[in-house]
Amino acid sequence: MTIDSDPAWGTATRGVRAGTHRSPEGEHSSAIYMTSSFVFDSAEACAARFAGEEAGNIYSRFTNPTVDAFCDRLAAMEGGDACVATGSGMAAILATCLATLEAGDHIVAAHTLFGSTIGLFNNYFGKLGIRTTYVAPENVEAWKAAVEPSTKMLFVETPSNPLTEIVDLAALGALAEENGAKLVVDNCFCTPALQRPLELGAHIVTHSATKYLDGQGRALGGAVVGDAETVGNQVFRFLRTGGPSMSPFNAWVFYKALETLEVRMRAHCESAARLAQWLETQPGVAHVYYPGLKSHPQHELAARQQPGGFGGIVSFDVHGGRDAAFNLINGTKMLSITANLGDTRSTIVHPASTTHARISAEDRARAGIGEGLVRISVGLESADDIIADIRRGLGGHQDG
Repeated sequence: MTIDSDPAWGTATRGVRAGTHRSPEGEHSSAIYMTSSFVFDSAEACAARFAGEEAGNIYSRFTNPTVDAFCDRLAAMEGGDACVATGSGMAAILATCLATLEAGDHIVAAHTLFGSTIGLFNNYFGKLGIRTTYVAPENVEAWKAAVEPSTKMLFVETPSNPLTEIVDLAALGALAEENGAKLVVDNCFCTPALQRPLELGAHIVTHSATKYLDGQGRALGGAVVGDAETVGNQVFRFLRTGGPSMSPFNAWVFYKALETLEVRMRAHCESAARLAQWLETQPGVAHVYYPGLKSHPQHELAARQQPGGFGGIVSFDVHGGRDAAFNLINGTKMLSITANLGDTRSTIVHPASTTHARISAEDRARAGIGEGLVRISVGLESADDIIADIRRGLGGHQDG
């Protein structure tokens, strides 16, 4: 039995109740279907299933009850008609692009995209004849100027990684519609608990489920959410053939994690705001990037676009460049030095030498990622303890 989502439910309720697939055993907590294949009652039933004449499971590369439950729940939370689960966040982006683009097509993308996304677009899609033009994410006029007759996709992250720049999704959604293109939004930093891009003009939403959707750094996964034709048909067919699939176990981990997503995101936002406000007072800090600060250039847009909160990512520049950034990171004792984010445990990293190390120095400079930049994914520890650990890292360049 599948429990359908009630349109009147809020996002938190959908995270707990939507997509519940209950077997004849009547379990309250959904089961994991750890199987590679499924058995048919007859050769005729098997043929009908493979021909698409009969709904049901065939092979776990593309049909599995546990993966379907995760997809149904996330689609309900994002307000989409369909969801396809993948083996990683990058696989979600790959599946979206290869399912909807072809040689000769053109992408306009924010120059602040995650380093691996830029690498995918530049190093691999270029070989397939798919060109990409990069623009400043906040400059709507630059997006308009970059659109060509062959433009089929606008691709953004908002907030951006790691500088938390905010993109006007309504404006870009309208631009995409006017030019017959799709607006694709990586909603990794916000999740549907804070922001629902499909309601703001986006056509497709991608996720790295590895991050906040899981929230505990346990499993790799990704997802694509959108309409029944583009995602439910085109992206699904790519998954069926190409096979960048999510495992049933990982799907169950994410499915259960969605039940606490909104509660966790509120806590991340609250502590991140406290940390950002404190960092602005520190003499060793040159600049703080956090949409919840009134000093953020897109603060008002973020407040409108992200009604659930400003997120858990705080980045800041320290005086002294790479040496000062490394000294700060090495001086912390509690924070985890890792490039992952969205964890219950706060993490700290130097983007220029890690997440964005494989893009050119020119591209890093254009994106504003300098040698003194530090990114913190604020976890669920006490905010006082997080601040105390950063104070320790700042050493002599702090307020005491």
